[in-house]
Amino acid sequence: MSLTDRLAAAQRSRSQHSTTDAPTATPGAPVASEPKQAAGAPAPAGGSLAARTSAEVGKRTAGRDPFGDVKRIVHARLVETLGPKLYDAHMTQSELEQQVHFALQTALAETDQPMSSADRARVSQEIADDILGYGPLEPLLRDPDLSEVMVNAFDSIYIERSGKLVKTDAAFNDEAHLRRTIDKIVSKIGRRVDETSPMCDARLPDGSRVNAIIPPLALDGSKLTIRKFSEDPYTVEDLINFGSLTRPSANLLEGCVKGRLNILVSGGTGAGKTTTLNVLSSFIPADERIVTIEDAAELRLHQDHVLRLESRPANIEGKGAVTIRDLVKNSLRMRPDRVVVGEIRDAAALDMLQAMNTGHDGSISTLHANTPRDALARLETMVLMAGMDLPVRAIREQVASAVDLIIQQTRLKDGTRRITAITEIVGMEGDIITTQDVFLFDYAAGVDENGKFKGGLKSMGLRPRFLERLTDHGVHVDPSVFATGGGL
Repeated sequence: MSLTDRLAAAQRSRSQHSTTDAPTATPGAPVASEPKQAAGAPAPAGGSLAARTSAEVGKRTAGRDPFGDVKRIVHARLVETLGPKLYDAHMTQSELEQQVHFALQTALAETDQPMSSADRARVSQEIADDILGYGPLEPLLRDPDLSEVMVNAFDSIYIERSGKLVKTDAAFNDEAHLRRTIDKIVSKIGRRVDETSPMCDARLPDGSRVNAIIPPLALDGSKLTIRKFSEDPYTVEDLINFGSLTRPSANLLEGCVKGRLNILVSGGTGAGKTTTLNVLSSFIPADERIVTIEDAAELRLHQDHVLRLESRPANIEGKGAVTIRDLVKNSLRMRPDRVVVGEIRDAAALDMLQAMNTGHDGSISTLHANTPRDALARLETMVLMAGMDLPVRAIREQVASAVDLIIQQTRLKDGTRRITAITEIVGMEGDIITTQDVFLFDYAAGVDENGKFKGGLKSMGLRPRFLERLTDHGVHVDPSVFATGGGL
């Protein structure tokens, strides 16, 4: 008997066995080719629940989406109909969307499933989202009020709205569906996620930051975290309206950027450092050459003369990695007027300080720290990571000479993101870097009946020493900004 005949006989045997187990199955309905399916996998149309690993998971999935079978059938027909057109590089996005929606309506019309017009529109949108976008994440990504989307498991998705975490009803079909979506996201920027490289930082086309981690590192299934950015980047006016800044402090920061001070934006995870960095970058004059360096390109500068660089992880053989430090070194050969580094987190700190101290004034970057003083200590630690046997005093002298201003960003308990300190680096006293706070957040103002902080940035009444440098660059700052209470 040939191999083909043996395979056909085995298929007939499995079909007979399935019919015996499920006498009520619809004649001609598809039969599972395997006796078991992964927990949480959707049941085939008309198939037997006895073939599933977990009946409870099957009931939960079916109860959550009564049109799950229709969606899978229509999705399969759509892929079969369009085929290679989905990946045609010569077809524009709008042309692809038109073809998908036309084929989708045709496929839905061929189904015998009775549906209301609202259900038909919902099913149509969900299938289109899965083919053209990122499946159940698409409605969340379209919501302008969300700042974060967190996928803890294929059936557990949380969002951050107004600084608070909320669980949603959205869900992927199963783990494989989630993995396909992760692969679609990371492959668009030439990266990969697999067992040999189970972690990845990526970005969406709008610049939103993406982090993915999969088994074996993630024990309970793949995790996906998306930090959403607004379609229209926030401006300084937006930060003032949000209460993150006050008008006088915003005027000061604009003068500091135009006066080519070296600035660090410090803050914890999710505090809004990148947003503030983007706003500060908008103050850079349009006639300057700007080089931006990031792990995943998120900054969106509106100036014409911007060169965007992005680091690259190692390939599957562990070679070919290009780090932030490599890019900082290379950027100095590109004749930059400004170097903007998305985040300093390692030995690149040494090269950044060298750049600030060798004629590249006006550089801006971010780092993780809870206070301006902690930012200086962490900067010192990261310089030591470069492996250079430098004395601590020499490092601190470099830091004191290079950095002019630290902006501290904080996410408060009420969920709002505020700038809580604008601190000047004054110099050295002995072995200690001295600082002075120009503006501080007024916690003493308390909170309102809704738990929202009522305070804002308040001037400390001190005139910063960098005012003379700003004057040398033709930048004038109104002295009334520094009067006590001038920040309110």
